[in-house]
Amino acid sequence: MINGIQQMGIGTTDVHKSFKWYRRNFGFDVPVFDEAAEAPLMTQYTGGTVHARHAILAMNLNGGGGMEIWQFTSRRSADQHPFSLLRNGLLVTKIKCQNAELGHQSVENNATSAVSTDPTGMKCFSVTDPFGNPFIASETNNWYQKKGSQFGGVEGAIIGVSDMEKSLKFYREVLEIDTIVYDKESVFEDLNGLADGDKKFRRVRLEPSNRNTGAFSEVFGAFHIELLQPVNDESGKHNLDGRFWGDQGYIHFCFDVNQMDGIKQRAAEMGNAFTIDSGDSFNMGEAAGRFAYLEDPDGSLIELVETDKITVSKKLNWLLTLSQKRKKKPLPRWLFSVMAFNRVKD
Repeated sequence: MINGIQQMGIGTTDVHKSFKWYRRNFGFDVPVFDEAAEAPLMTQYTGGTVHARHAILAMNLNGGGGMEIWQFTSRRSADQHPFSLLRNGLLVTKIKCQNAELGHQSVENNATSAVSTDPTGMKCFSVTDPFGNPFIASETNNWYQKKGSQFGGVEGAIIGVSDMEKSLKFYREVLEIDTIVYDKESVFEDLNGLADGDKKFRRVRLEPSNRNTGAFSEVFGAFHIELLQPVNDESGKHNLDGRFWGDQGYIHFCFDVNQMDGIKQRAAEMGNAFTIDSGDSFNMGEAAGRFAYLEDPDGSLIELVETDKITVSKKLNWLLTLSQKRKKKPLPRWLFSVMAFNRVKD
């Protein structure tokens, strides 16, 4: 029921500064929505208080998921905990890269590791943005197009877990990301540039055996997640421990889905009921859809979005509403070519 990764949610203290850095360095330059509003449905994760925020969802049209850059406007965001791969939670965002050597050169002032090789044999490197969020840029054969940037969108995430078997059950059975690509214990070369990357971990990569062919499936493309558990060390606290959803750092990992009611029923039957469900379509600036949240066994927030409306061209006031029938097949490529005219250029 998953079409692909829609976005990684990233809390920041300056949404415009963050957006500028991601579009200049990683090519996330097409805003899907740019909205200031309150978040009344998220009070469960914001201290029981309705807070205001400014959010920008930006895409890289080379393919892959986007980034939802999120800033509180009604309170000061709490600082991130010091980063460590030993923590539980959303740890690292994995983005596409055409050529690791050239990509590394383009962000070398921020690069935290030399070019190395990941467990699948692909060249990659890690880089931490100016706001403290770590990324691994990996070469991939999975592209929607190759234009402009050396980079593409989000292709995966590394998620810290405290109990691998419980987490595998959740991601494989509840979310149906069910194929184990590898299950290894090692000190991993590609993690060496990140804090505590010299430790030994059990690392399991999962991909879905079946992926929906929904409206955005082609542009989002194939995806994976990696579950990471320390072997000889205790798991640390969760990276959202003592903090609100929306505070600085990775706040949620979002999948684009169809058939939300079916996912809701299955999740409830398996003891992972939705914690938030917008129910009817919810407006998000220039877009609209139904969204829901559920938690993995460690409390990492997984968002699911079933998109009902997007803005193809803000200048032309061209809104596209997706019927249930239209949601079931990929949108034509020319439509994303039109969306490229929304690109923000520096």
